[in-house]
Amino acid sequence: MSLPAQPLSPLDGRYRAAAGELGEHLSEAGLNRARVHVEIEWLIAQTDRGFFGSSPMSADEQAALRKVVADFGQQDIDELGELEATTRHDVKAVEYYVRAQLSALGLERIAELTHFACTSEDINNLSYAITVRDAVTEIWLPKFESVVDRLTRLAFEHRDAAMLSHTHGQPATPSTMGKELAVFAHRLGRIAEQVKQTEYLGKFSGATGTFSAHVVAAPEADWPTISEEFVSSLGLTWNPLTTQIESHDWQAELYGKISHANRVLHNLATDIWTYISMGYFRQIPAPGATGSSTMPHKINPIRFENAEANLELSSAILDSLGATLVTSRLQRDLTDSSAQRNIGVGFGHSLLALDNLLRGLGEIDLDRARLLADLDGNWEILGEAIQTVIRAEVVAGRSSIADPYALLKELTRGKRVDAAGLAAFVEGLEIGDEAKARLLALTPATYTGLASELVDRLLDDPR
Repeated sequence: MSLPAQPLSPLDGRYRAAAGELGEHLSEAGLNRARVHVEIEWLIAQTDRGFFGSSPMSADEQAALRKVVADFGQQDIDELGELEATTRHDVKAVEYYVRAQLSALGLERIAELTHFACTSEDINNLSYAITVRDAVTEIWLPKFESVVDRLTRLAFEHRDAAMLSHTHGQPATPSTMGKELAVFAHRLGRIAEQVKQTEYLGKFSGATGTFSAHVVAAPEADWPTISEEFVSSLGLTWNPLTTQIESHDWQAELYGKISHANRVLHNLATDIWTYISMGYFRQIPAPGATGSSTMPHKINPIRFENAEANLELSSAILDSLGATLVTSRLQRDLTDSSAQRNIGVGFGHSLLALDNLLRGLGEIDLDRARLLADLDGNWEILGEAIQTVIRAEVVAGRSSIADPYALLKELTRGKRVDAAGLAAFVEGLEIGDEAKARLLALTPATYTGLASELVDRLLDDPR
């Protein structure tokens, strides 16, 4: 016995609760609603200008037409599906659907203005720009900024939590957990600002971008101005020079930024995972949850592992879209049509990862005692501080020690040095009393420089 129809993508199955809201915009239905919106607004724009003797629609007639878009639902989706089964052309089905709405509203007098002088791509490019813009600004970006805000709060909470750094995976000059999280918050905040500056471009210039049909029908009209005004009225930026298609450069630029964000988030996920494995973060157990099917003690960092996988998938799809969409043979080929239907998949995997990161960051607790124990076990990291101070003292004429770096290298490289041993070494140094006192007061936990103060830089971020 065969299964009933099943979703092929986990975004529409297992993970629907986390990513499903993108379907409001980046689905076939969302695209069709946007197409209807563009067709209707073009009708209103034409009648407002009195094209070919038409008279402007009344406010009630315009409101009734726009209500078609506002109330667009399952019945309309089904109706369009039936029309496309006959037309075998998605945009032509939209045109027939709009004509039927005009008839139902008693507006047959303007029926021939439906899709007037438009190529399918005039409608499609504007519709994709609208749906991608709305998906980014209403869904993806708010979730992304929630992650940045969560990181920012954690950065301030842990700004003074001294921790042993690990450059090349080896004990290194300490930082604070707050400063390390602030680095990610700052990086991601910059990308958020770049995404907000995205230009969503649109063209509306006919079969080869030349306004040829427009000019033949109404040679006296200023078609470039009309086109610019119409595209701008949709909240988009007009692209004056195109072939049949809008060149999709803005899409490649945007998807590059989202992919960049994904990779920074991937770095965050792997770092938090590593801090968990080192015991720096404890995971807060969820009631009733199982970590391992055989090891009852385990709490696995699945939020961060899930995020990693989905960020990789998202970037793979968005990178492919960015590479594919900027190329079109001569004045138009159809490769972009199939490619663009996967925009929602790329954003869906990123949104799912953001959901996991947001939840994961809320399910960890910093083990400050573990951080301090690690610091106390690695006094040799103060070798950097000591040799730097000696060098300053040599320049100031308070020391004649030759090659301070080599001296500390001999003392510390590949060796464990405890507090007492390091103090005895400092006591025997030929340096000024003030410098010596400063070094004797230093501990791994206090050797954090301006780490805490640097977290305040987040307050200067443009967000």
